[in-house]
Amino acid sequence: MKRKSNNKKLDKMTNVAEILGLLDETHKDKEWLLREIKRHKLKLSTKSSMNSFQILQACPEGFISHLLRVLKHDDFDPSVKIPILVKWFHWFYTDIVGSSAPTIFTRDQARNVWVLNELIGRTETFKKKDTKLDVMNITGDGMVIGFSDAPEKPFRLAIELHKLLARYNQSKNSKNKLKIRIGIDTGPVYIIKDLTGKENFWGSGIIMAKRIMDLARPMQILASEKIATDVKKLTSENKSALHYIGEYKIKHGEKLKIFNIFGDGFGNKNPPPNQVAAPSLSDPNPTKFLFNKVELGLDITDPKTWMCHHTWLWNITNVTEEPSDQVSYFIEGDIPRDFADLKVIVRDGDNKKVKITRVNENKPERKQFVVTLNKPIKPHQKGILKLEYDWEEPERNFFYTLATDCKKFKYRFTIPKGTEIKPGVLKVDPATRAKTFAKPPEVKYQKNTTEISWQTTDVRAYEGYQFEW
Repeated sequence: MKRKSNNKKLDKMTNVAEILGLLDETHKDKEWLLREIKRHKLKLSTKSSMNSFQILQACPEGFISHLLRVLKHDDFDPSVKIPILVKWFHWFYTDIVGSSAPTIFTRDQARNVWVLNELIGRTETFKKKDTKLDVMNITGDGMVIGFSDAPEKPFRLAIELHKLLARYNQSKNSKNKLKIRIGIDTGPVYIIKDLTGKENFWGSGIIMAKRIMDLARPMQILASEKIATDVKKLTSENKSALHYIGEYKIKHGEKLKIFNIFGDGFGNKNPPPNQVAAPSLSDPNPTKFLFNKVELGLDITDPKTWMCHHTWLWNITNVTEEPSDQVSYFIEGDIPRDFADLKVIVRDGDNKKVKITRVNENKPERKQFVVTLNKPIKPHQKGILKLEYDWEEPERNFFYTLATDCKKFKYRFTIPKGTEIKPGVLKVDPATRAKTFAKPPEVKYQKNTTEISWQTTDVRAYEGYQFEW
């Protein structure tokens, strides 16, 4: 018994010694120990004159083990409140092309970074930034700036910087020209203080801006559809500088609709390589049409295979100044299928079939195709398009994102009676991908089928909905 007692004491002393070392490494002191003791409501007879070693000696073995886990980060106390804020910014992200190449001397790399920072500082947009609300961070060979108020600011900053950089490069030979790339997006980030008390930021907004920048060629400015849609509405000059170049694949298989920004003295009009799909996601080209009303119908025809007949009805308006007779569609499914197996049919407002003129992508679980309308939809006129196809849905859910503002959105689902279902509608945040339950759908039990219906109004562009059953 005495040997076991001695072993326990030895183990405790070993743990105490390790804790003292970890306290020093993590910059914690005696006051932190006393706060932990108080928070766990331990009744110990401690004195202010006692040092950390003496306080730890007075602690029970179980609490010593707890302190060791906390300091090793193996255990995190959920009662500790971390002050995290979420804020929305309009992002400008840039870096220097080829700055880390091993053939470039470190002094030259540093000079290029200094020049870039100096030129950014000379732009009118940067001079007028809000020092209290806007955020900024140096990224080694580049810079990221988040503007808190206007989505046009990163757009204007990019153009101003390009024009200053063009003048700077005039007197340089090709080897010494400074080339950059820029990505622009809008979205939220988390604000959290670091160990020095300085506020840092990270989140989907800044991540997507960097992903967009990574797509860019040298001396190119790229923007997401989210921010481009807002900016191009402000002035005719903005609209003429923004050029939709299609859908691009980024990290983790995600896809983004990208705009190229170029004009007299700024930008690079040659689109980036590796384009995935040209015009659009599962609906008419958002750069040409506005959705007044969208109806989605899903009819399960075989519950054993989860074969689903999809019916899409779009009431659209041509928002361009030119007639349009080309519409692109993008559809996906859970089961690998050839395009010919899907029985795709597209009809116009007169219920006449329209011709599928080309299939741009026929991957096993992804299709992208283009149809030519029987009659072009004239500027500012309305039209109706109906898409039908058959594809299994064994995952028992269907996801859809609205590409433009939509006045009315309706969803209808039917399944043979007797099949167990769990109907629900989830709203998906376009920036964070967080899912929240929308209002519950209505369920009706018919003679031979169960019918689920749901609708909403005034849907904003990029809002996503996941329908489950």
